[in-house]
Amino acid sequence: MALSFNKQTGGAQKSSNNSYKYVDGDNKVRIVGDILARYVYWIKGENDKNLPLECLSFDRDQEAFTNKEKDWVREYYPDLKCGWSYATQCIDAKDGQVKVLNLKKKLWEQIITAAEDLGDPTDVATGWDVCFKRVKTGPLAYNVEYQLQALKCKPRALEDDELAAIKDLKSMDLVMARPTPDAQKELLDRVRKGSEDNVDESLEDEFKVGF
Repeated sequence: MALSFNKQTGGAQKSSNNSYKYVDGDNKVRIVGDILARYVYWIKGENDKNLPLECLSFDRDQEAFTNKEKDWVREYYPDLKCGWSYATQCIDAKDGQVKVLNLKKKLWEQIITAAEDLGDPTDVATGWDVCFKRVKTGPLAYNVEYQLQALKCKPRALEDDELAAIKDLKSMDLVMARPTPDAQKELLDRVRKGSEDNVDESLEDEFKVGF
């Protein structure tokens, strides 16, 4: 199952159109619900699009590479490395909607550090808004930096409309279901064969993320 904020350490559905979009400059969200701990591989699929596949060697609950499940990506692509891909849900301050928040590792590390003083940011009564800046540091797409604005992260109880918005909040384990080894292998076989057929949507849903 996904982890509560205080039980995750931050280390080693279908792609949501309602994922939080990071913007340059000021960002403000309220993290809600549990934290999904996972790593993913990026495999080149149809039309040279990168397809994310969860690393099944990584245990979501233990936050460790336990190698308990067969990881077919390692079998087919032994030199391919997986990457940190934690996710949660948030209330977007811009429109009040609940969205999937694909976390940025360095920002998340800052949030964990701030929580030592401010407490659990996901608590509905004593949690706090996560305020941060997205700053461009160079001309390339990945030349960005995320800076937590700790002095703006004030504790506050969720308002009635926010509580209503998260009343039926699902666990991240349901929002981003973990694929089975058999499903992972089936999709990999299709990708490797270069089939021109579209990947079955019910299968593809298991691997999509809201990046």
